[in-house]
Amino acid sequence: MEREEWTAYCPYCGEPLTLLLDPMEAGTDYIEDCQVCCRPMVVAVAAEADGSLSAFVRAEHD
Repeated sequence: MEREEWTAYCPYCGEPLTLLLDPMEAGTDYIEDCQVCCRPMVVAVAAEADGSLSAFVRAEHD
């Protein structure tokens, strides 16, 4: 399975980010630093019913 690009917005600075989602990460959360402001954010990866991936991004301490 291939990685999918997902556009999200940093919960701190609001800048758009391109994330590469790995199907093996579905159902997990991981920490990634914003590519613009470098603050850590939590990325929650989910598998949708159609097999595509989605992500929810939140501030580290929310």
